[in-house]
Amino acid sequence: LALAQEEAIRLGHNNIGTEHILLGLIREGEGIAAKALYGLGLGSDKIQKEVENLIGKGQETSQIIHYTPRAKKVIELSMDE
Repeated sequence: LALAQEEAIRLGHNNIGTEHILLGLIREGEGIAAKALYGLGLGSDKIQKEVENLIGKGQETSQIIHYTPRAKKVIELSMDE
């Protein structure tokens, strides 16, 4: 989640969404999610480029960055696993 926050900041976003969580997971590189994506032939550079094309860059982040409702739900569901 710290990497997701760093991705949101890097992209100039005021919220952490599922796309930032995805970028954090692939940036970490060693987890199950990253390995599954790599197994599908999706490299981190390609994923990062596609996500950035979809969500774009923001202006600048505020001091406090909140999770989107969808990101909160993903985190909640991951705790159940």
